[in-house]
Amino acid sequence: MGRHLPPTKRGVRAPVVVAGVVVVLFAAGTLTVVSLTKGAPPCANAVPVKVAAAPEIAPMVNEIGHAVEEADPCYAFDVDDRDPGAIEESLEVVGNSEKPDVWISDSTLRLRRANAEGAADVPSSGFSIADSPVVFAVTEPAAAGLGWPGRTPGWSDILGDSRITLGIPDPSRDPVGISALMGVRQALSTTGAKDGDTSLAYASVLRRFSANTLPAVDDLYSRLPSAGGSKEPVTAFPSSENSLLRNNVRESAANGRGSLVAVYPPQPIPSLDYPFAVLAGTGRDQAAGAEKLLRALLDPAGQAALAGAGFRTPDGRSLLTRSQDDHVSVVTQNLAQMPSDSALDSLITEWSKVNQSSRARVLIDASAAMNTVVPRSGGRTRMDLTTDAVARGLNLFKPTSELSTWIFATDLDGRRDYREVIPMTPVSDLLTDRAADTIRGLHATPDGRLGLFDSVLEAYRDARDGWEVGRLNLLIVLTGGRNDDPRDLNLDKFLTEMGKLTDPQRPVPVIAVGVGPDADLTQLNAITGVTGGRTVAATDATDVANVLYNALAALAGAGS
Repeated sequence: MGRHLPPTKRGVRAPVVVAGVVVVLFAAGTLTVVSLTKGAPPCANAVPVKVAAAPEIAPMVNEIGHAVEEADPCYAFDVDDRDPGAIEESLEVVGNSEKPDVWISDSTLRLRRANAEGAADVPSSGFSIADSPVVFAVTEPAAAGLGWPGRTPGWSDILGDSRITLGIPDPSRDPVGISALMGVRQALSTTGAKDGDTSLAYASVLRRFSANTLPAVDDLYSRLPSAGGSKEPVTAFPSSENSLLRNNVRESAANGRGSLVAVYPPQPIPSLDYPFAVLAGTGRDQAAGAEKLLRALLDPAGQAALAGAGFRTPDGRSLLTRSQDDHVSVVTQNLAQMPSDSALDSLITEWSKVNQSSRARVLIDASAAMNTVVPRSGGRTRMDLTTDAVARGLNLFKPTSELSTWIFATDLDGRRDYREVIPMTPVSDLLTDRAADTIRGLHATPDGRLGLFDSVLEAYRDARDGWEVGRLNLLIVLTGGRNDDPRDLNLDKFLTEMGKLTDPQRPVPVIAVGVGPDADLTQLNAITGVTGGRTVAATDATDVANVLYNALAALAGAGS
């Protein structure tokens, strides 16, 4: 979050500008600006202070800046309402002569990113002058379908309703999007589902988001049903509370029907904190003017003006009652710190991977060991649990991904230890062609041994030959035993042959899932190690679905 102005000694407020006060009110659906400034003697040489501010807050910064000028004419504030993303990119350019003295972005995240990308003049944090929580903006009809206004819907209600068309501002570009991903994870984790089911649900939600991912929040407002565009409208998307309020004011003024309902996250997530940052290299006089502006913005009169424009105080409080408005809440929103850079990188990686299609081969052990009945499973075998996990896991993959399914055991297809049961097929077709039923209908052999090495080697060779650029090429192996085929390669020979096939420029990582306590993890680690993949174990075979989904999430960013 942005920093807050430190208190002065003995609890006495620092000198503030009170000669100029700007009051902004929501009145009859419009913004009314009332200037109560008093004149002051002119100054011969006013110090120019360049301020770049996010467009939604820039008008108020400009008005409060004018009030400061009238109280102290020795400063002249030039407020530029530029998109924070554009400012972020421009500040990363070395030697940029157009940099401002002060940058009021919408989020501390932008300061951190600009600083990390080489903008040494940009501090990694600033003083928060206002706050706007990240909410789900939901159309009135969609909210009514969830019980509003009689009940307050939650994020899990929105995410679980297939009738709602979701959209999201690109999390890799917009702070609202990255905060929304955190809120989605929290909402799904509060449903009481197992970890694997949560991963599956998260991947499914990201899939729904990806179809309507737009660069910024404002772009999503243009896709509302009330906007009348030619593309399929979105009916719920993450937004700042301030953006939602401004939309509703516009709709009210125009007697429109496009007002939105704000649905708040179940737990605190990073909000837009509007950090006031003075850039390094700013002149002493400009820095002094910036301090006057900052104090005016944080003064009660400045905070009241910002509140009237739909902002909360830096600590998340709403200064307006809005008692007649059931579209928003005035309950204080607790603040959440922006996670570490590494945690944010993980979220973005997950998001980017969800938009990457895969080409995967799934190998399912069909040896006799898979007929073992699993305790506490209601009489289900290892094979039953494994095939069910694979069938359900189809939803983890993007519809444009491609998938084939093999089973393997000794002499399964003549002298071969493997057989392809579903050829390489787009997942969109698998989901409509009852492929899940086909997978669940697979059976283990009554007496087959485990021909692991021959089968993996042949599948890996097939994957290499069918490798496609721009896709995540994968080999997924699920097995409940150890290689015990006397005709099979030994481990050393197998690893030598695999080493010949691996190519860092055409990677095919292997995910190996050990099903039950008899899986030989040493053999599986050897297989995955040579390919840059990962071995996971479901020692209790009832957990095979959870283990598989978590492994896919870790390797492919919560879906492929």
